[in-house]
Amino acid sequence: MAKRQLQDKVVIITGASSGIGRATALALARERARLVVVARRRELLDQLVTEVRSRGGSAIALVLDLRLRENVETMIAGTLGQFGRIDVLINNAGFGYYGSVENTPQPVVREIFDLNFEAPLLAAQLVIPIMRAQGGGHIVNISSVAGKRGLPFSGIYCATKFALNGLSEALRLEVRNDNIDVTIVNPAGTESEFGKNIRRGDVTLPFKPIGYIQPAEDVAESIVSCLKSPKVEIYPYRKSRLFAWLNVLAPSLLDRIMLRVVRDRLQARRAPAARQ
Repeated sequence: MAKRQLQDKVVIITGASSGIGRATALALARERARLVVVARRRELLDQLVTEVRSRGGSAIALVLDLRLRENVETMIAGTLGQFGRIDVLINNAGFGYYGSVENTPQPVVREIFDLNFEAPLLAAQLVIPIMRAQGGGHIVNISSVAGKRGLPFSGIYCATKFALNGLSEALRLEVRNDNIDVTIVNPAGTESEFGKNIRRGDVTLPFKPIGYIQPAEDVAESIVSCLKSPKVEIYPYRKSRLFAWLNVLAPSLLDRIMLRVVRDRLQARRAPAARQ
């Protein structure tokens, strides 16, 4: 099957101001796609638009906080109004949180689910009728290997990625007859601002990231390749697929392995308050 051409395709990228989103925008600039880059930080988005254009691409910026439902609606309606179609939706925006499941406050749970899960869900719901009417499209949900295996003190973040994976798996079967592809991207740890901006609850001491840290550009190239030749799921760092498989086949064995690997993480939590 011939690879799809991305020139002049209208692509929305959320969380585009840094990391995977920014790298993907720059990679798609080389393909001459028409980009709509979305994030909260105007200055960084403006810099990105300038760089995309310097590479021969085209882009417009939408400064929106996608934790708010009305802003997701604005993103989809604004893109459709500007271009008359939406070919690709890349749901990348999200944030992380270090804290025990026991003590993560409900407002934090609500906020992280609003951005990491509810925003991609609503964006997909809004874009599907558009893609169906135009004859097809591609929805790409940026998940994580943390959506395949829960990690201690990242339980709520992992839960958002598990939820996003379940949504994506169901959705791709529901829309397959509409010529709409749905892809899950499972990056390993990635060089980006994501780690610097992780919020902390009852985990205050530093600890080392788990495993290999891949460049954001590697993830971006995997995404572009998948847009040309769609796949249901990709692992930009291929060895991380083994991690996911081991969790399915032998979760108790992986527990024992991880207890050694994450020893410093387990020691990074503040001492629990004594119960009265």
